[in-house]
Amino acid sequence: MSNTGTWMQRVAQDWLVLELAVGSGATALGITTGLQFLPFLLLTPFAGLVADRMPKQRLLQLTNLGMALPAAVLGILAVTGVAEVWHVYVLALLLGSASAFDAPARQSFVSELVEPGDLTNAVGLNSASFNAARLVGPGLAGVLIAAFGGGAVATGWVILLNAVTYAAPIWSLRHLDASRIDAAAPADSGPGAIREGVAYVRARPDLMLVLGLVFFAGTFGLNFQITSALMATEVFGKGPEEFGLLGTFLAVGSLTGALLAARRSQVRHRLVVGAALVFGATVVLAGLMPTYLTFALLAPVTGLAALTFITSANTYMQLHTDAGVRGRVMALYLMIFMGGTPVGAPIIGWIGQEYGARWTLLGGGLLTIAGVAFSAALYLRLDRVRRERQRQVVDPGVRAAPAAF
Repeated sequence: MSNTGTWMQRVAQDWLVLELAVGSGATALGITTGLQFLPFLLLTPFAGLVADRMPKQRLLQLTNLGMALPAAVLGILAVTGVAEVWHVYVLALLLGSASAFDAPARQSFVSELVEPGDLTNAVGLNSASFNAARLVGPGLAGVLIAAFGGGAVATGWVILLNAVTYAAPIWSLRHLDASRIDAAAPADSGPGAIREGVAYVRARPDLMLVLGLVFFAGTFGLNFQITSALMATEVFGKGPEEFGLLGTFLAVGSLTGALLAARRSQVRHRLVVGAALVFGATVVLAGLMPTYLTFALLAPVTGLAALTFITSANTYMQLHTDAGVRGRVMALYLMIFMGGTPVGAPIIGWIGQEYGARWTLLGGGLLTIAGVAFSAALYLRLDRVRRERQRQVVDPGVRAAPAAF
């Protein structure tokens, strides 16, 4: 229920910005998206430490309440007809702040609910649940916005519905059996706890590779909030129903990718790198689609590639991380993955404003592909250095062989 409401608000909030910022919608949309994800860049390291120290069952109840309040305020402002663009900016920032504390706790909580052998399956099913809601949310938001009149007031009612849906996870979390949760021991409260998490990741070239991939994909490729809105309105001249349906078409592929991920018993580097390359290529191809129909038909393929990449990267980080630092590691993962959006979203929005909506996809896809190549080269170099150091401990005269995927 809550995930459905979240996707409804994403569509409604974007449509509200386009209604309020006539003539500069692309730029305003980029700023809104950037502000909503800025806290992931600034707060997530501290949020990861909180997730490692505090019982996640209790923390997640607080973060869901923290996300419900900004949604309720924005919905009321829009329904009463007094909403302005700066209101959306401020409330998007507040919503993002609560989300920044919610995300690392929620991601690392999965491993406390299932046995290690089921973690890959659990992450895939978690993504499937999220994307099943994504199938319904955008399309439902588009229909409701149109039914309520299609203006700013209509978006407010949809946003208010999202605020109500946060009651579902709060109730569910309160009724979980705490005795069956395999919680990790609380992290040390010393001043170097955050640095410990960073040092742990820096010593692992494999984790650095995944973080590099998610930075480029998250910053430049995964901007569907902006790119779909601009393609629907500016290129194809469509309304809120068609805009919402694009999210549903994306979710068809995303749900398929999540279900396929749930079937995997292990995740290797090759899958993460390959999925990132395929995702970048599909984003470029989407920018070349000549009609709304062809764009919509390609959307499930894009969603499949995106979710295959996201789920494999997420699973790899959780499976290959010690339990005592998992909250901080996942916080770094989310900081880089989602924290890159404040950098990428305004750039993508500006590109759309200056050069046209198609270049938001063409540029984003090409930058993702270039980032994969850069990250892979950096991984090979770091891994070679690490292997040389390990071998020199045994035999200073031995040089390491090149690393391979």
